[in-house]
Amino acid sequence: MIFTSESGLTDPSRIPDWDRWYLGHLAAMAAVPGILSAQRFRALDRGVPPSLAMYTVASPAVFDSETYLRTRGMGEFVPMVDRALHRRNLFDGLDAAPEVAPDGILLVADHATAGRDLAGVSWLRCVGIDRSTAYRGIAVCADLATARAVAARLGGAACYAPMTGRIVG
Repeated sequence: MIFTSESGLTDPSRIPDWDRWYLGHLAAMAAVPGILSAQRFRALDRGVPPSLAMYTVASPAVFDSETYLRTRGMGEFVPMVDRALHRRNLFDGLDAAPEVAPDGILLVADHATAGRDLAGVSWLRCVGIDRSTAYRGIAVCADLATARAVAARLGGAACYAPMTGRIVG
């Protein structure tokens, strides 16, 4: 299963501090039993949450564990999180989140129904938490030009660049 957390801050001057804090947060999340990997991305497009963290989780039971409940959240940045951009979703459809290389691009397309069948695009069904989208198509592209071409064939999608490598729990 894949868990995503999308967000942005209302105070842009704090973004460098938030980025530093997030490195430790990803490592702490990856240490939670049942969270198998974590990676963070920054949006290359306007109009979407500027930060996306993607995790591989073993099951929905992870979110009920004491360790997760102590670890989750945005720490000191909670008052600055832009609620209009904050969404957390749990998806079924892949056993593991794909790893995106430092020069790769993560493509994200949210749809009310599973989208077009395109090579390289995996359609995930939202099964929990905020349920801000019914389906999410994701693809790992080698470069931005390829990602933009796939996005056009999907009728639109957001492109994200890795901010971190994949952290394995």
